[in-house]
Amino acid sequence: MNRLARITALCFVLVLFATPVMAAEDGGASPENFSIYLGAGVGAGLVVLGAGYGIGKIGSCAVESIARQPEVANNIQTAMIISAALIEGATFFGLVVCWFG
Repeated sequence: MNRLARITALCFVLVLFATPVMAAEDGGASPENFSIYLGAGVGAGLVVLGAGYGIGKIGSCAVESIARQPEVANNIQTAMIISAALIEGATFFGLVVCWFG
């Protein structure tokens, strides 16, 4: 299975799991609001995919850097944790915008 097919399948699954977002207080999602909820679900999925890719890239590069220069492992780990925290903060902001915006 190639990479594009995997990403497409993952996005489809994320849209399916975004159905709780469509639970409206008035008894159901109206057809005119469906595209808004679908967009929020897709947006939230893309935010999470981007964050996962970014944190994975940070981790892989940090491990490679530590393998090349073990004497600066503490500095690399500190920078990696700070970068991952910044990515997670931006991810939470993006999720809040998608869900409540």
